[in-house]
Amino acid sequence: MELIWFILVGLIAGWLAGVLVKGGGFGLVGDLIVGVLGALLGGFLFGSLGGAVGGGLLGSIVVATLGAVILVLLLRVLKRT
Repeated sequence: MELIWFILVGLIAGWLAGVLVKGGGFGLVGDLIVGVLGALLGGFLFGSLGGAVGGGLLGSIVVATLGAVILVLLLRVLKRT
């Protein structure tokens, strides 16, 4: 069941990252995939830095969205080179 919640949070985060980062989107499916990967990245970064945004669903969405935005910006930089 946790895997389903993780995927749902990642999908929401990917959609939000696509909305927040104008011009950096990869289409609906691409944004959703980036969101799931960004959720992993955000969880790793916040865990490594000892940061805590708060528990629950909202905190997970915030962390995953921040990770997805970072990932979209990194992919945008790599795409230009």
